[in-house]
Amino acid sequence: MEKKKQWRFDTRVIHEAFRPEEWQGATQPPIFQTASHLHPTAESLSDTFGGKSQDHIYMRLTNPTNRVLEQKIASLEGGKAAVVTGSGMAAITTSCMALLRAGDEFVTGNSLFMSTYLLFSNVFKKYGITPRFVEPTDIDAICGAINDKTRFIYIETIGNPKMDVPDIKKIAKVAHDHGLPLLVDNTLATPYLCRPIELGADVVIHSTTKYLTGHGCATGGVVIDAGTFDWESGRFSDFKPFVHRKGPLAYIDRVWREIHINFGTTQAPFHSYLTAIGLDTLVVRMERHLKNAMKVAEFLNGHPEVRWVRYPGLPEHPCHEVARTQFEDKGFGALISFGLKDQDACFRFINNLNMIYHLANLGDCKTLVIHPYSTQYLSFPEETRRYLSITPDLVRLSVGIEAVEDILDDIAQALEGLT
Repeated sequence: MEKKKQWRFDTRVIHEAFRPEEWQGATQPPIFQTASHLHPTAESLSDTFGGKSQDHIYMRLTNPTNRVLEQKIASLEGGKAAVVTGSGMAAITTSCMALLRAGDEFVTGNSLFMSTYLLFSNVFKKYGITPRFVEPTDIDAICGAINDKTRFIYIETIGNPKMDVPDIKKIAKVAHDHGLPLLVDNTLATPYLCRPIELGADVVIHSTTKYLTGHGCATGGVVIDAGTFDWESGRFSDFKPFVHRKGPLAYIDRVWREIHINFGTTQAPFHSYLTAIGLDTLVVRMERHLKNAMKVAEFLNGHPEVRWVRYPGLPEHPCHEVARTQFEDKGFGALISFGLKDQDACFRFINNLNMIYHLANLGDCKTLVIHPYSTQYLSFPEETRRYLSITPDLVRLSVGIEAVEDILDDIAQALEGLT
């Protein structure tokens, strides 16, 4: 199949980085479920270890199924190269560890996914690495947190579950003015809604478990390198051997060579295969996710039992204009946070639901609900939960692609049961 330069995003989601004629006519990349790969001569294996060829050696290093997925996602995000990992947290860990050394610091938003916050605030601190948490929508606060020890800035496209939307273009300018790369977790937006590299980001991260896969049957993550950052600049003299080997792709080379293969964050080929199947329908799924979420947010916003709603699509949301511009009026994500009277009301609402699933995930094609305060953040000190905007009255809803009338009916009857 001849690749056409005029292919649009919707087509590239399906056809990018894969040619059936190269895979005996298979229309999905086959599952290469093998731990290692045969090499015909001693010289060929030596050349591959030496980087003179891109042949496969061992599953922990590379895999043909994984490589197709890496190439496709990198292209969709506008990046030059990618590495898939066994989970979203593996992607976050490898992307940061490739940049950090003992004594380093980094600036990050304070509206982070629970495990990301724990990684930054607890685990990294044990190794002498200091995160500087700031409001990601406060450009002055970001600037004020940067010092000589800072190695990067890290944000999420949409905060989970705070639902704030940082201005990526402005933050990228701040980062580059200080000679720093910008890392963006784009899980909640996907490249359909937002492509951070086009706004100036240097590295994009996803938990592919969520919207990219879409069916809740595979875990995974990916790190994408824009290939545009100057790794020979003053703060990154330690990148010299990677620049020498891979030039503008020094960062992804370090992610792969130094962190990924040694920490063993490998993606299982079967999970890459399942992710590729889900990725084919990303555009049509996101269209429905976004349309449904807007209707659900408006319904919740007008319901007497609902005390407040956090959703960037609502005009009163403080990040509405940034989100509208940044997401090019396509939508505002499919995650909604809203408040009821108290924790007891949240529990009763969840227990009243009939169709909506109660579980710890998001981005599935099914509508999902959770009470973060009593589950994901249960072990957090009260002060930290408040700092992260995790309150007892908060319910998080991941809006799926079912008929929106059925989603609304289920929510309505669950709310009616509170009276």
